[in-house]
Parts: sequence; C-alpha cells; structure tokens
Amino acid sequence: MSILLSTLNARYTHASLGLRYLLANMGELQAVTSLQEFVIGARTADLAEKLLVNKPRIIGFGVYIWNVEETTRLVAMLKRVAPDVVIVLGGPEVSHEHGEQEIVRLADYVVTGWGDVTFPKLCRAILHGPKPLMKVHAGEQPPLSDIALPYALYTDEDIAHRTLYVEASRGCPFKCEFCLSSLDKTAWPFDLDAFLDELETLHARGARLFKFVDRTFNLNVKTSLRIMDFFLDKLERHPEDPVYAHFEVVPDHLPEALRASILRFPPGTLQFEIGIQSFNPEVQALVSRRQNNDKAADNIRWLTQASQAHLHVDLIAGLPGEDVESFARGFDKLVGLGPHEIQFGILKRLRGTPIIRHTADFGMVYDPHPPYSILANDRIDFPTMQRLVRFARYWDLVANSGRFAKTLPMILRDAPFANFMALSDWLFAHTDATHRIALDRLAGLVGKWLVEQGWPEPQVRMTLAGDYAGKSEHQQHAQPTKTKAAPQRQARHLAV
Repeated sequence: MSILLSTLNARYTHASLGLRYLLANMGELQAVTSLQEFVIGARTADLAEKLLVNKPRIIGFGVYIWNVEETTRLVAMLKRVAPDVVIVLGGPEVSHEHGEQEIVRLADYVVTGWGDVTFPKLCRAILHGPKPLMKVHAGEQPPLSDIALPYALYTDEDIAHRTLYVEASRGCPFKCEFCLSSLDKTAWPFDLDAFLDELETLHARGARLFKFVDRTFNLNVKTSLRIMDFFLDKLERHPEDPVYAHFEVVPDHLPEALRASILRFPPGTLQFEIGIQSFNPEVQALVSRRQNNDKAADNIRWLTQASQAHLHVDLIAGLPGEDVESFARGFDKLVGLGPHEIQFGILKRLRGTPIIRHTADFGMVYDPHPPYSILANDRIDFPTMQRLVRFARYWDLVANSGRFAKTLPMILRDAPFANFMALSDWLFAHTDATHRIALDRLAGLVGKWLVEQGWPEPQVRMTLAGDYAGKSEHQQHAQPTKTKAAPQRQARHLAV
C-alpha cells in the first residue's frame, strides 16, 4: 500500500463522503490506495500505530472543525515516529487561512478546496516525480461529469450500520456570510440519471438511510421531484422495509408540486433540515441572507400541520446586529410554528467565511480554538452568551430529545424563550453541569422546577409519568416497520 486516506469522524455512524470521493477518483493509483476512518476521542498513539502498520508512503487527512485539534496532535506524532511518510491535508478547515495553522506547518502538502482531481495528481508527483515544489495546491474544480461517483465504495458494514451521505449537487447560490458555501458561485448538479442509478444500487444492497448533503435540495423542483419519486417508489414497493431520506431545504420555496409529493410520504420516512437562522430582516440583510420570512413561516406551518415530514429548524444566536430580545422574538415565533426540533446554534466563525467583516463594527469576539464559537458582541456580553450556550444544551436535552413532549408545554406556556431561559438558569444553578445528567435526574429536576413555578405537584407527576409511560408503551407495542429506518431521536418523536 502506498497511499492511505484517513479522517477522524465525529462519531462512528458518520461515513466520510469526501474520502470516498478521493478514493473513487484515484485512477490507476486506486489499487494502491486504502481508506481508514477513526472516531474522535481515541488515543493519538493508537491511531498512529494503526495508520503505520501497512507502511504507507503517503497519508491524506480530511481536516474539519470537529477534528482539527486531534488531527494536529496525530500529524505531530507521525512526523516524529515516521518522518519519511508524506502528510497531505485537505478539507474545509485547512482550505482557508492556512498560513496561520500549526497543522499546516507540520504537514508536507495541503490541497485547498476541491480535491477530486488535485489530490490524485499530487500523489502521482510525490510517488513518481517531479517532486512538487509548492506546499499549498489550490484544488481544481472539474466539470461534475468528470468526477467518478463514490457510492460503490460504501461497504456492507457502512450500509448496515452507518448513515450514507449522498449529494445530487454541489455548491450553493446563496451568500449567507456565516456559511462556507457562501464562497461558491452557484450550485452545480450531478447527472441525475447516473446519480439515481447509484441510489438504486445502494438500495438493492440494503441501504435504507440516506442523508443528502445538498445545501439547497428544493432549488430545482423538477430534480427534487424525481428524487422524491425514487423514494416514494421504494416505499410503495417495500412498505414493510421503508427507506428514510433527509434533505436540507430552502425555507421559502415550497411550490404546490413539491407539497403534493411531500404529502405522499408516511411517518418516519422523510426529514427536512430548514435553516431560518434569524427572523430579523435587518440581521438577515447584514449577513447577506435572502429570505421571505412570511413564506418561510407559512411553509413551516404547513409542513407541521399537513405533512408527516419530520422538521429540524435552525436558529443562530450571536449574529451581528441581533440582541437577545430580537432572538427571543424569533425563537417564540418558531416555537409557535410547531417544528419537531429547533436546533439552537451559537454562531461560529468558520475559517474563510465573510462573517469576519463584521468583527470590528459589531464587537464580535470569538473563541480562538475550534469550533470558534462567538463569546460576545456589542449586543450580547460574555455572561449572557454563556447563558445562551447553556439554554441550547438544555433545550436539546429537554425539548429536542422528544422525551418530555407532554411536559414541554407546561414549561413554555405563553413565553417560550423567557420561561425556558428561567428553567435553564435554574438547572445550571442546581447542577453546575450541562452534560452527563441522567434522564431520571433531569426529569426530577424539571418536575421540581415546575412545582416551584406554581404547578400542582400531582399534575406535574402525572404529566412526567405520561411522558415515560408513552415511551414505554411505544417500545412495547409500536410496529417496528413504521420507524425502523428513522434515527433514534425521530423515532422518539413519532412515539408521541
């Protein structure tokens, strides 16, 4: 073996689509190239030992915001114990501002941006000469028709136990300044027939859980409909063995043809990720986000009331120009629309994103270490930002988990943000923790807080017991064929 492709995934269930693209496009070098994935949290020495066991000449690392610190330690160790092994870096974290990164200093070469063509070309030069003179190589962007699709490289183990990431297009036409996709000129579609053929093969091999990484799945409705028809056909042919599809959609673009298709999906088979980020038009304008808020709200309301799709809707705290009161109004509005989950995010300054242009004007202060979360700005001071961070964590544990579905309305009442913030502050005061809180303890704490707010203790006990009883009953009596394709959290929501 001459070339080893590797990365540290955030969890085992994630399978690296990027590495599989590289392997699929290695050409004549594919025979001497292999792929080895790990999960963050492992001992650095153990990873180094496993990488070196087959004596590779080149190791290519996919570097991301979640693994850059651990990958930096790994590269440093490899350069000490195996200095002759050539280290090549790629991925979004090293594609921008690479001149100031320790991991780039340690490595031999860096490929920025698209690596499908540039990485194999660089490997040929390293192995066969002439030796590359430049350390940083800008990724060449070929026509998508020239890129070999990677889906045959998903193993049977991947299909059985992991989420399969797929993409019908690359890029994004929007310019939201907090997102790396804002650097794209547009969105480029893959050949749809070839892509659907790959999905057909994956399904025939047993794949049932597909997560699309397209940034704007519903931008081209004709394409969206053909892809959804693919999944609907599988659902109709195999209702006892359903597929599950996850898409990221533009919130204010849901024409009637797409709505009609969505209505045909049964529960537990369709999930939408919807980025609202902010309902404040002034904030949206500051970060170059084009969004019709009224249409977006109408579409979310329709999806929750008329369809069986599972909705994750995103809001970001800490955007320039938005104070807590503005964020709270947007949060309350979103709660009123009824999505299954609200993903409460804290702004991160991803390397290369245009959001940096607001740093001075809005006093944006970011953590210098990954994931580069905002610590304060001119509207939200550091202590308040910390309260928002804790709110986000407790919201995930209580609301997004689906474990407190009957209890949540008692918490939120007519002022969701203010009331949940009160609970969040109280929980932190009584636990001094936002992680590793056992479910039974969390339920007890929530119950105690509700009683302190004036709720009758028998009603609180009965409601919490109903949440637990509902899950127990669902686990015993639910038909597994209806939810087995859905992720665990979605299955919990379906149990309500």
